Amino acid sequence: MMLKTLVSSALVSIGGAFMTFANAQSAVSSDRQILVIMTNHASYPSRTDATGLWLTELTHFTDVVEAAGYATVFASPKGGAVPLDERSLGWVYMDKGAREHLQSPAFRARLQNTLPISEVDPSRFSAIYFTGGHGVMWDFPDNPDLRRVAETIYNRGGIVAAVCHGVAGLLDLKDEQGQLIIKGKNITGFSDREELFSGMKDQVPFFLEDRLVRQGARYRKAWLPFTAFAITDGRLVTGQNPQSPKAVAHAVMAVLHAGVGTH
Repeated sequence: MMLKTLVSSALVSIGGAFMTFANAQSAVSSDRQILVIMTNHASYPSRTDATGLWLTELTHFTDVVEAAGYATVFASPKGGAVPLDERSLGWVYMDKGAREHLQSPAFRARLQNTLPISEVDPSRFSAIYFTGGHGVMWDFPDNPDLRRVAETIYNRGGIVAAVCHGVAGLLDLKDEQGQLIIKGKNITGFSDREELFSGMKDQVPFFLEDRLVRQGARYRKAWLPFTAFAITDGRLVTGQNPQSPKAVAHAVMAVLHAGVGTH
């Protein structure tokens, strides 16, 4: 009986957290909401471990923007559950904040119930942020709904931000004149050198740095691999690697506080 009571109480708490979050979303104006995109893709071509969301590329970003008073909405190409990259959960990469998030039933429920991008109304958001993890290399590019949402946010004056492999979400995005939004812009993302050092050069469908350069971006990177590096060019904010999401978050806040991204 005691176990049943505890389970019921836990379900009520999780449900209450969802109601509180939903009510908060409906009460927050569009200039205080940031859309956070995560992958649904979990498999490599030949590795046995799973890819997916690189956890701290989510938590390090959301901790900063939520502390600044912005609400975040989680979405993914298919909606529903977001897989976690196994390597991102190792002790080398995890920190106290990320561990506390994973221990939160409400946070885990959010990861299991992301919005499908096809159901997202982009007019609700002042910014969109693409998280990374190798999985995004398969389901961020060539997604028409993802492109529609990101382009609408950007072309309405909002911010497009991304970190690490999540910068693949910026490929092929176009402005109102039909030009690639990264063409001629200072952009960073996971480098070819970092891909080689990570041991994934034979797993990824393409090298992100190469694709960015081919689309006309002015690719920039830190002198040392795997060190924090973020760059802002107008309403585009990008970070190079898993060490960079906090820098991206602070850069996004700086652009928003300058009055960009409000409708």
